[in-house]
Amino acid sequence: MDQLHAMKVFVRVAETGGFAEAARNLNMSPPAVTRAVSALEDAIGARLLTRTTRSVQMTDAGHRYLEDCRRILADIKEADAAAAGIYATPTGTLTVTASVLFGQIYVLPIITEFLDTYPDVSARLLFLDRVTNIVDEGIDVSIRIGHLPDSSHAAIKVGTVRRVVCASPAYLEARGVPRTPADLADHTIIAGTSAFASLDWRFGQEDKRSSVQVRPSLYCNTYAGVIEAARLDWGLARVLSYQIGPCLEEGSLLTVLEDYEEEPLPIHIIHPEGRKASAKVRSFVDFAAERLRANRLIN
Repeated sequence: MDQLHAMKVFVRVAETGGFAEAARNLNMSPPAVTRAVSALEDAIGARLLTRTTRSVQMTDAGHRYLEDCRRILADIKEADAAAAGIYATPTGTLTVTASVLFGQIYVLPIITEFLDTYPDVSARLLFLDRVTNIVDEGIDVSIRIGHLPDSSHAAIKVGTVRRVVCASPAYLEARGVPRTPADLADHTIIAGTSAFASLDWRFGQEDKRSSVQVRPSLYCNTYAGVIEAARLDWGLARVLSYQIGPCLEEGSLLTVLEDYEEEPLPIHIIHPEGRKASAKVRSFVDFAAERLRANRLIN
């Protein structure tokens, strides 16, 4: 007996509600359909269908087996399609989300390069400083910074970032370099007011953790504003290292208190479809992971 063929026949009988209709759908004779289902029942040792002169009803075992058959046949179909290259060409609209500055600095160049590489794909970018629900909001791929809750979504780690305290060289020359977190009390502080901002600046790792309550002289509602104020020699700011990557490269900002930093935060690429992801998602995840891992500012 060809068990896969028999499973297909059984599924069609269950979906059409009869042997005759299944036979017409499958271009088989009714006796051949009956034999296939009977052979399947004999092979697994359970009655799947209850036959009467007027109808066909599934048994409890039949209901359970039907779902298993559908799953197995779908997996085989997907594997065949992937091997045949049906999903090899990315097409359609790709929706990607990331935090605002990370998206603008690191994700946007990857997206434009990806679109140049795959001209049949268009993209919708959502740069938001909040946690998104990627299923409810119709998002294909999310790039998140921070520790992830348990989830069924596929997640690929591509880098890390640090919480850092920074200032301009001119400010540090004029006011001195803080040597310990307690020295922050003697400095001008610039702080953000986003949902993730806090005036309780935490330092240290494992059993050496401590915190300092800062009193900012300047608040900004965006981290771009915080960083610009620090670049203008106005004070100390605490940001994520990626947010000042270009400034560190050019030397317009320097980090301080490195010995007191917290554990780095991971960066993940997340998508909800797992191994069943479409070509546009699979291709972008691989494409973005390679480029983010190669970026020394986040690794």
